Amino acid sequence: MTQTALAGAAAETAATVSAEAPATPDRPVRPRPAAKPHGQWKVDGKAPLNPVEVWKQEDDGLSVRHRIETIYSKQGFDSIADDDLHGRFRWWGLYTQRKQGIDGGKTAQLEPHELEDSYLMMRVRTDGGKLTTEQLRVVGQISIDFARNTADLTNRQNIQFHWIEVENVPEIWRRLEAVGLQTTEACGDVPRGMLGSPVAGIAKAEIIDPTDFLQELRDRFIGSPQFSNLPRKYKTSITGYPDHDTIHEINDISFVGVEHPELGPGYDLWVGGGLSTAPRLAQRVGVFVPPEEGPAVWEGVTSIFRDYGYRRMRNKARLKFLVEDWGAEKFRQVLEDEYLGHKLRDGVAPPKAKVNGDHVGVHEQKDGNFFIGAAPCVGRFSGTGMMALADLLEAHGSHRLRTTPLQKIIALDIPKDHVEAVITGLDAIGLSARPSVFRRNTMACTGVEFCKLAIVNTKDTAINIVSELEERLADLVDAGELDEPLTLYLNGCPNSCARIQTADIGLKGIIVPTADGGTTGGFQVHLGGGLSSHNREEAGLGRTVRGLKVAIPDLPAYVERVIRSYVSNKLAEETFAEFAHRVDEELLK
Repeated sequence: MTQTALAGAAAETAATVSAEAPATPDRPVRPRPAAKPHGQWKVDGKAPLNPVEVWKQEDDGLSVRHRIETIYSKQGFDSIADDDLHGRFRWWGLYTQRKQGIDGGKTAQLEPHELEDSYLMMRVRTDGGKLTTEQLRVVGQISIDFARNTADLTNRQNIQFHWIEVENVPEIWRRLEAVGLQTTEACGDVPRGMLGSPVAGIAKAEIIDPTDFLQELRDRFIGSPQFSNLPRKYKTSITGYPDHDTIHEINDISFVGVEHPELGPGYDLWVGGGLSTAPRLAQRVGVFVPPEEGPAVWEGVTSIFRDYGYRRMRNKARLKFLVEDWGAEKFRQVLEDEYLGHKLRDGVAPPKAKVNGDHVGVHEQKDGNFFIGAAPCVGRFSGTGMMALADLLEAHGSHRLRTTPLQKIIALDIPKDHVEAVITGLDAIGLSARPSVFRRNTMACTGVEFCKLAIVNTKDTAINIVSELEERLADLVDAGELDEPLTLYLNGCPNSCARIQTADIGLKGIIVPTADGGTTGGFQVHLGGGLSSHNREEAGLGRTVRGLKVAIPDLPAYVERVIRSYVSNKLAEETFAEFAHRVDEELLK
């Protein structure tokens, strides 16, 4: 890393080297201090350089399952050791949830143990979003029996329970694993739930079917000690669909289906994406990955992260920081020379998407049946809703469905003459296959309701905004002024689980001052972000409007105002993102 780069990252790395003072007889030149090690195993050795790395080496995160089954589930929450509760539990998809009734303004004032409840959040991984109706029933019944009917859809194709008691965890695992589901490595410093095209093997336009690729990764590497101690979390996406349906620019590693002019269908490799408080878009490595080499390339990239990733400081431990320092050319060289043992052919970039890749609506499958993409409101669902969905699909001859990276559900294998009946049934359980532009494109994280890091309520706020905008902007919708997607993402804290930097309108939860000298919950506004899509050539991050902080009660009016400003002042064919980056800030307030 250059001195310039180090200076710019001083707050995060604490590694800036001060310039030498001029030598004088009274003050000789002092040598520059040696740069601190990053904790890279292949460079600095495996001696742990922070407390998290200590307990990770003392006892692998996967080992805690035995203690949950034999000790903690029998002796209760108070028996759980701290390193297990706040560390290794994550390797099995478990976090403590926020204690009810604690205002978001206290999030930064209280210690973690003061914020947490004796209940757990549990994340069920569904790699590629694949579910059968049998599995859906099991998940739904777990929600009803153990999770107070919570079953939210995440934007990583997972299902998330709340109100889980440690005493019930072994029984939940038994039920999940009996139908091929698991919580293994759904959280933690591991390969987390893998995004896969939700229409893999289904869509007529598919370039290549990644189903077997994704399944091999899951079978070989999830729950394996080979990658159960990575520097930080590690996110994968794989798609063979041409219209960019797995947010490849913001994952640690992504494989994007392409057609090579000489070698046929395969994958373009991207590395180093991620958001949070230091967002980075992934870089193309520039190689073509033949289908048969996909697992080996994934293993090689993941091994680079394990061996060369920065472990000393947790806020620099994501792959994106290593990729930023190395660059794509060096990353490719290390991958080929040290991990694959051979060169890969130069790749081709994915083409621009032709249609919206969220899969909402009715679409014909390869086999002549149809799939129907439906939107809950901001991912909120329930166990009873899942049971009703399983009943609906089976009544119309379907036994398969998928979740998506945009908090949607896709019903598969619907005969043509059953489509309208299924759409009607979906509406009855809160899933819309023909949603408003606002319901279709609004996303929210868990928020202060359950998350210990959150500052504001996101789910209820987002649901209210959707309802308000459907009324406030009905005239623009009726006039055809809002035909294109306009994304609205709400996040309860700066960590960007809801990808606020990649939304047309991204809202980051903060505390804002009130006129009477007090404070209240609100949002910092980011405008004009987005990932590559049918109406955007390349991904780009949103623009922060200086001083624009909106209290929660004022949000619907603000969003209405900025959308009307766009409609009134846009150039011909200009998207909202283009408008937001072009105009003066006064038109965005």
